[in-house]
Amino acid sequence: MNEGTGWGFAGVLLGGFLNGTFVLPMKRMPEWKWENTWLVYSVVGLIVVPWAMAIAVVPQLGHIFHQTSWSTLTKVLIFGFGWGVGSVLFGLGVNRLGLAVGYGIILGLNSAIGALLPLLVLHPERLWTRQAKALFAATLLVIVGIVFCAVAGRRRDKEVKELAPMVQGGFLVGLVICILAGILSPMLNFAFVFGETLQRQAISLGSRTNMASNAIWSLAVTAGFVANFGYCVRLLQKNRSWGYFSAAATPARYWLGGSLMGMLCFGSFIAYGMGATALGPLGGILGWPLFLSMSIVTSNLWGALTGEWRGASHRSYAYFLAGIGFLLVAITVIARGGS
Repeated sequence: MNEGTGWGFAGVLLGGFLNGTFVLPMKRMPEWKWENTWLVYSVVGLIVVPWAMAIAVVPQLGHIFHQTSWSTLTKVLIFGFGWGVGSVLFGLGVNRLGLAVGYGIILGLNSAIGALLPLLVLHPERLWTRQAKALFAATLLVIVGIVFCAVAGRRRDKEVKELAPMVQGGFLVGLVICILAGILSPMLNFAFVFGETLQRQAISLGSRTNMASNAIWSLAVTAGFVANFGYCVRLLQKNRSWGYFSAAATPARYWLGGSLMGMLCFGSFIAYGMGATALGPLGGILGWPLFLSMSIVTSNLWGALTGEWRGASHRSYAYFLAGIGFLLVAITVIARGGS
């Protein structure tokens, strides 16, 4: 492994750690509704930080957009919006099923789809190679892992009544939400892979190679912001929860917590983009499952430390560990198959 590849893996894994952590502050903000927290996160993480970063590190950003074909820009915007819908569902799903089960199901699907489709579309000549076979095998493992996680989560909800303040809503509804989130969330990686022209334009106009992906991220997450903002405003109106923002009893740390979520989330994209770029032409395909594997491990660590499985039976926890095991094996298969 050369030095560049080593830094690439380090960047991807750092991104996964940040991504597995970014929802954690939400668990410490019980007096705000979901939509209050998610709106602050969306404004900071999908608008303020991305554009500040892109303007700071990508020279002639407006010229890059002007020189890029409408076809590429449209793909990035559509995929970004699709990811935004998946992001809303992700927040709702984790809120219903908890960090451990929610992340396991969503990121398991995300890993297989996010790596498989770009390979099929951009590199169909590799369809019968070891790489593609590994991706197909991993998809089956992901499905098995999701079934185990689902069984574990269902059992846990029946056994642990005190999870109510931590995990909200019915399990079956939460499961459907998480599956839909897992299908839509890989679209952010599609924006990265199919928006490579923007990255090349940025490099040609003086951007550092490891920072050029910010030209893609700024555009993609802005499109995703539209979906997040629209849904949050709808809930704020429906639940009459605007008042929580101005309530005298609202701790200042709630604003800081929502902002921290945004910074951690976008920071994970920056680290992933830098790492995947360092991994070479197939970095967006090979790096994605590694990024998500670290997210799963991290989210499960936080889930255990915050007591999501306290009081559940050993058998339920064993189902859950088996499910996570299948997901991690699937991700390992993808990584080794693409090595």
